Amino acid sequence: MATHCFFAAILLFVTLQTTVAESVGVCYGRNGDDLPSEAQVVNLYKQYGISSMRVYDPVPPVLDALRGSQIQVILCIPNPTLQSLTDPVAANKWVQTFVKNYYPDVKFKYLAVGNEVLPNTPSGEFAAFVLPAMQNVYNSLAASGLEEEIKVSTATFSAILANTYPPAESVFRDDAREFAVPILQFLAEKNCPLLANIYPYFARVGDPDNVPLAFALFENSVPNDAGYTNLFDAMLDGFYYAAAKVAAPNIDIVVSETGWPSSGGGDDATTENAEAYYRNMISHVKNGTGTPLKPGKSMEVYLFAMFDENLKIGDETEKHFGLFSPDQKPKYQISLK
Repeated sequence: MATHCFFAAILLFVTLQTTVAESVGVCYGRNGDDLPSEAQVVNLYKQYGISSMRVYDPVPPVLDALRGSQIQVILCIPNPTLQSLTDPVAANKWVQTFVKNYYPDVKFKYLAVGNEVLPNTPSGEFAAFVLPAMQNVYNSLAASGLEEEIKVSTATFSAILANTYPPAESVFRDDAREFAVPILQFLAEKNCPLLANIYPYFARVGDPDNVPLAFALFENSVPNDAGYTNLFDAMLDGFYYAAAKVAAPNIDIVVSETGWPSSGGGDDATTENAEAYYRNMISHVKNGTGTPLKPGKSMEVYLFAMFDENLKIGDETEKHFGLFSPDQKPKYQISLK
């Protein structure tokens, strides 16, 4: 999926450096044939003060470039790898090869075991492998005393929820409960967060009659009948409410992707809307207001993605979520005010 950004007078990532570097990271998608080298990308993160990165697969040149950078990393285990990691020996080898061989030179924060796996969808073929792979990866980290330093999780998305309005009614879908509940309970037991990809953009374009643009862009000031001024908070609280109903009331949720496309089709995919979304969301995170369910709770959010990616599959908008163009020039400027 996707993300991008903003701010007048000061280039985008100076803002991240000076205000919300501990809360806002950027996903490093690599589905392009015109992208900078791995070393150039890491230097760009450092240049603009981006302190956290999500990486979608264990690519040695990326991990090598991250050595000594102090950038905190979400390292993803791709869905096709999950079945092999249900073997504890294979999981231990994977962790040794891609984590322990780089640690502590690379500051791993989370290992995301699979991305957007959901029963009864094309990714459902991997559903049976997620929890055993997570358990084996956790055990491998624990064998070296790293289970608190590097948290194990999986990245899910809003399609796993039902009855999402009002957010307090949110539950895990009936056809996903058998999959989701044991994972949530494992994460709660191990004090690990759930990673969630949250996109007000897709909710807006999927139901424009009932999702006002201003609500999706953080541009409402008056709470709606459910007590929300913006869709992002409502979607995030939906995960919290659903988790509480399956015996995981204290689990943290890290927003592992969010964003808004600047082009690619439709009236909503514009540079102006993308700039507004990022400007307002970063301000929301920076202000530390939390959500109606979790007032004052700090947020950890990863913007998708670092670059426009010309090889992304799916709708044309998927190619236009970059904060930067492939030539490393920022697509947006943002104001601190």
